[in-house]
Amino acid sequence: MVSSVSPVNEHTQRKTAEDVVTQPVRGLSWFLAFTGFCLTGVMATPAAHHSFAMYDQTVTRTMSGKLVRLIPGSSHSQIVFDLMDAEGKTTPGPDGKPLKWQVELGSAANIARQGVTVKTLTPGTVVTVTLYPQRNGANQGAIAGPLVLCGMTLPAGGCTPQTGTVMKPPAN
Repeated sequence: MVSSVSPVNEHTQRKTAEDVVTQPVRGLSWFLAFTGFCLTGVMATPAAHHSFAMYDQTVTRTMSGKLVRLIPGSSHSQIVFDLMDAEGKTTPGPDGKPLKWQVELGSAANIARQGVTVKTLTPGTVVTVTLYPQRNGANQGAIAGPLVLCGMTLPAGGCTPQTGTVMKPPAN
């Protein structure tokens, strides 16, 4: 008996042999395309950075306060503090509550290299910061000098580099 192969079986066998070669290549192509897409997103992220036009960099203000919290961030960290007067009393805002200020620092990784972490900068710590204020008058700014930590009470003569620990967070 002579066996014959039908055209459908030959085509099926050819396609199967072709798939053996092309499927790994096709899979590799998808993998490379996906990897390229992901890397493009990762590489583009650092370039997406906001302007500092909102800060008046011709003016610096130095102020002291009691830290409310440190907010670590991947691109910028922030400190929030209650403003204090020269006697160490919190300055009340228009609503009678302590007047809060927020200051933008460098990234969490950069400030950690300078020793500024949630463990070293705990709520209640007296801080002095020099900042560039926002142009719109909001109680916010960008760091413009060293951050001074002075413990839990305001030292006699104020929280200064001579009475506290100077931390030098990198610029934004």
